[in-house]
Amino acid sequence: MTAASARLEIRVRPESKSRVEHAAALLRVPVSDFVRSAVEERAAQVVAEHETYTRVPATFYDDFIAALDTPAEPAAALARAAKRAKSVVSST
Repeated sequence: MTAASARLEIRVRPESKSRVEHAAALLRVPVSDFVRSAVEERAAQVVAEHETYTRVPATFYDDFIAALDTPAEPAAALARAAKRAKSVVSST
């Protein structure tokens, strides 16, 4: 395992720092280990969610559903090909 060498510094409110220190003490781990593991877990969760789901604006989704609900109209060329197919293809 590679030793941690990059730094990440943040500022927090005093009450947040106290809560983090208390939580780390309850688990009997150093504060830096507690914070590092919490941050790494959350980062992994966010990345996984964004790689798993495709996010689109609500209006796109509404338009997509409306398009699915609208009956399809065949293209003119397709209708002509279907009529022509009846005369070209014989049923046996």
